[in-house]
Amino acid sequence: MDKTMDGSLSNITKGIRALYPVSDASLRLLFEKFRRLELPKKTLVIKAGTIDGHVYFIEKGFARSYCLHDGKETTIWFSREGDITFAMKDLYHNEHGYENVELLEDSILYAIEIKDLNSLYETNIEIANWGRIIHQECLLYMDQHHNAQLFLPAKERYEIFLKESPDVIQRANLTYIASYLGITPQYLSFLRTGK
Repeated sequence: MDKTMDGSLSNITKGIRALYPVSDASLRLLFEKFRRLELPKKTLVIKAGTIDGHVYFIEKGFARSYCLHDGKETTIWFSREGDITFAMKDLYHNEHGYENVELLEDSILYAIEIKDLNSLYETNIEIANWGRIIHQECLLYMDQHHNAQLFLPAKERYEIFLKESPDVIQRANLTYIASYLGITPQYLSFLRTGK
């Protein structure tokens, strides 16, 4: 049975189509290259300093991307159902990545080799357009997050985050959210409770 019809990839399909109207035929070409992974919470899907060679589509679960600097973890991204996750330098330049991707929940992921995804970009205009749009949206989001870190007070950053990602507050450890927002866990607790 076709994966797009039986619902086993429904969150991934919704995530893709939220950005670009990819046809069933093009989705089939993409899904044919997928390898299913069921992984437990706390799995490091991608390890910094390696070339992983894959992009991961999240059907079920939740993950964070983080970097280590002087032994301190800084969360740089959260990914959930319908999202993709990868190491940027690996995807764009086939170089060792600097980020770790850790599962925060038991998850079902679908991995595709970067070389297969790049081949689809070259041969399928719908997949290429989806790829272009998802990366431009991520770049815009990262730019807005960077500007917020530079120019907005912590309270405003928290309010924006709460409005844009209310589910993350329920699913992620507050320490991870605090590091993403560039504030201490104590201050985040104060912002949440007023105490």
